[in-house]
Amino acid sequence: MFDQTIVRRKPSKKTALWGLCLILLVGAVLAWPEHAGNAALFVVGGLLAVAPIVIPGIFLAAWIIASGADAHIAGAFEGRMLRTVVIASLIGAITPVCGVTVLPLMAGLLAAGVPLAPIMAFWLSSPITDPAMLATTAATLGLSFAAGKTLAAFGLGVFGGAVTGLFATKTWALNALRDNGLAQQLSTARCGGAQTFDPWVWRTEARRRSFGAQFRATSRLILICLIPAFAAEYGLNAALTPGSLAAYVGEDQWWAIPAAVFVGAPAYIDGYAALPLTRGLIDNGMSPGAAMAFLISGGVVSIWGAMAIAPVLKLKPFLLYLALAVLGSLAAGYTFEWAV
Repeated sequence: MFDQTIVRRKPSKKTALWGLCLILLVGAVLAWPEHAGNAALFVVGGLLAVAPIVIPGIFLAAWIIASGADAHIAGAFEGRMLRTVVIASLIGAITPVCGVTVLPLMAGLLAAGVPLAPIMAFWLSSPITDPAMLATTAATLGLSFAAGKTLAAFGLGVFGGAVTGLFATKTWALNALRDNGLAQQLSTARCGGAQTFDPWVWRTEARRRSFGAQFRATSRLILICLIPAFAAEYGLNAALTPGSLAAYVGEDQWWAIPAAVFVGAPAYIDGYAALPLTRGLIDNGMSPGAAMAFLISGGVVSIWGAMAIAPVLKLKPFLLYLALAVLGSLAAGYTFEWAV
């Protein structure tokens, strides 16, 4: 007689996480049925609105990996620590890229052994401004805000990179990537890609496979990041109005700048959409320093910015990113308040 034992497998962490997300989604639909349809339409509309910007970024990221251009870009992140941090901060402050579309390249550089400090500098400076944002900020809030925002982006990158360099020998800094499938997919194509540069990626089978793998991994990451982010934006817009936000950060009090960082930043999703909101808050009494802190922290501490980093960084590097972003935003707000 055979002893038949039923072996029950424990659900994996990934299965449990998706199950929890499904339960939360069903619970939210049952609790707020009147908002479920509107939230779904808002998410779809948000994805369509950012598609003209994000889709070219996905193609560009995949081309950089498949063509071997990332090896040349990596050269800017190699060398003496201070030099690489300054260069990475400058590149991040002036280039029109966001944390989501550049994430595959950054993950690949980390997997290839590039130090965390220059990559942290780039991640902190890149979401804040770019040439188009500079012009839009100047037209909406004035030249002083545009110049201050650009300088703050560069300064935040240098500050964050320099502080991260102090932890360069720590194990968590040397191995900052998560050990999950998403991080591996983002970095595998880069690490296993071509060592020579060839812009015509469709000519060889290996480069075509690398392009396709990177395109799929980046697309998956962006959907994972943007769908919850737009859903959260809908919830924040439903719960908060510019008037209610101004009640927290609208008066020139000692706590106005910290409130702009800790209360305002989570409600900040899109840099361009935040400009008229900030102008309205200034018209209702927000101090210039609090407005600058709101703009700076929104780019790096917002749901959009944080969710682009969280899926691939381990907990300690991610917490360091958040701490540097908050401290740098506070410093930018107080400095701008003093200067203006």
